[in-house]
Amino acid sequence: MPDHVHLFVGFKPTVLISDFVKEIKVESNEFINSQDWIKSKFNWQEGYGVFSYSQSHIDAVVKYILNQEKHHQKRSFRQEYHELLEKFQIPFEERFLFDFMK
Repeated sequence: MPDHVHLFVGFKPTVLISDFVKEIKVESNEFINSQDWIKSKFNWQEGYGVFSYSQSHIDAVVKYILNQEKHHQKRSFRQEYHELLEKFQIPFEERFLFDFMK
C-alpha cells in the first residue's frame, strides 16, 4: 500500500519488538534512499502499531495481508487502524494519530 506496510512475523520471547521495528526502519530507509526511488529523502513516521495474534489465526492474518488492496477499497488505512485499536482495546488519543494525513 502506498501509505503503510503490514508485516506478519513470529518472535522469540528474547526479541524486543521495538528493536526489531527500529532495525526495519533504519535498514529500509537506507535502502530506499540509496535506490533513489523518490525525489525527496524517504523517512518512516515516528510511531508504529503492533498487534498480537495466536498461532490459530495465522492463516486468516496471512490472507488478510495478501488482500490489503481489496480491503482498502472498502475502508481506509485510518479506518482500519481505528478498528484494530478498538478491537484490541488499546486506548488512544486521536490527536496523536496520523499527523501525516491531516
